[in-house]
Amino acid sequence: MRVLLVGATGTIGRATARALVASGHDALAVIRAGAHWAAMPRGLRVIEGDPTDGTAMARLMQDERIEAVISCLASRSGAPRDAEAIDRDAHVALLEAAEATEVARFVLLSAICVQRPKLAFQHAKLAFEERLKASALTWSIVRPTAYFKSLSGQVARVRDGKPYLLFGDGRLTACKPISDDDLGRYLVSCLSEPDRARAVLPVGGPGPALTPREMGAMLFELTGRAPVYRSVPPGFLRVVAGALGLAGLVSRKAADKAEFARTGHYYATESMLVWDAARGCYDADATPEYGSETLREHYARMLAGEVADDRGAHAVF
Repeated sequence: MRVLLVGATGTIGRATARALVASGHDALAVIRAGAHWAAMPRGLRVIEGDPTDGTAMARLMQDERIEAVISCLASRSGAPRDAEAIDRDAHVALLEAAEATEVARFVLLSAICVQRPKLAFQHAKLAFEERLKASALTWSIVRPTAYFKSLSGQVARVRDGKPYLLFGDGRLTACKPISDDDLGRYLVSCLSEPDRARAVLPVGGPGPALTPREMGAMLFELTGRAPVYRSVPPGFLRVVAGALGLAGLVSRKAADKAEFARTGHYYATESMLVWDAARGCYDADATPEYGSETLREHYARMLAGEVADDRGAHAVF
């Protein structure tokens, strides 16, 4: 298919670009002026442009006769205005451009955490999900669990002999981490797999589900260091968010920091697994698994210097 990829410069976007090329699709990525193009795979066509400009995207889709869109575009900060502008409004403009042309399929990279929305970016993502479901296009909404990069912030700490930081006892949450490349391949598969059309698709990497304490134990084993943990009460982040929220009444900067603290508290207390509403709990067994790359292998490559710390906005510690 002739596919337009937006959000191609992020780590998942680059992995999706690689998967598109490997699958034989005629792929075109729209990248903002000044963005880093060097990591784009050979065989991917790249054009400079603004993926949030609906008029320009409609013209491009028409000129290039685009058949499908894959969006890995996401707000970087998660701040309310950023989330509304990117996770909702920019995607609506992109969808409207697709609807006005010959585009038949739209694959959206969303997030599993929208199951229990409490944060601005989650509500923004859900708003667009509903708009996409109402469209006449054949759509797929992919909700991955935790990314490797978002779970890699303490590799250097443990390597350097520092304690592994936990919220609570480190068993409050669990996830099935998925690698960028496995997720990229899954997104591309949505273009051709019939059972992934018009479907909301939670997906994790190969199991079992891991708790933060188990991730810490994995790092201690890989580094050969004796396990040393340090606990941080999750409620601390709620207190910080409350204080910043008051300051946010008069300061947008403080309001954004309050949302970041609320985000930290959310991830410290909510699992990234399928939510069973009937039972009121997260269900690891109901969380689909895909791919072959494991978090342990990723940690080993980081410790060997083969993989860089590329968390960006995913950094917490």
